[in-house]
Amino acid sequence: MGHTEMLLAVAGMSQQEVDNTTRRLAAGAADFSPAEAAAFAFTRKQATNPTAITDVDVRDLIRHCGAEKAWHVIWYASRCHYMTKVADAFQFPLERENPFRAMPGAKPSK
Repeated sequence: MGHTEMLLAVAGMSQQEVDNTTRRLAAGAADFSPAEAAAFAFTRKQATNPTAITDVDVRDLIRHCGAEKAWHVIWYASRCHYMTKVADAFQFPLERENPFRAMPGAKPSK
């Protein structure tokens, strides 16, 4: 979950928003929007059983998110899954703090 928290912060969420979102994700909350729920379901399937993804899964994602956002979900989740596999293979540790927090335009922790 550490990388998820870091990426949400990089995306511009405050620390409180990051905490609330990751808590809801970890609890399997059902109160996400239909687009969020579709994106989470797709990426979960992509992570756990990528060969089971079908055209129906992609069409469902497009129906809920639109073609452009669906492409972003598919591309970025693919990249993240790949990077996780690489990090796991080399046994890289997670960062203790968000290394991107000090970048120009990043929101300060609250």
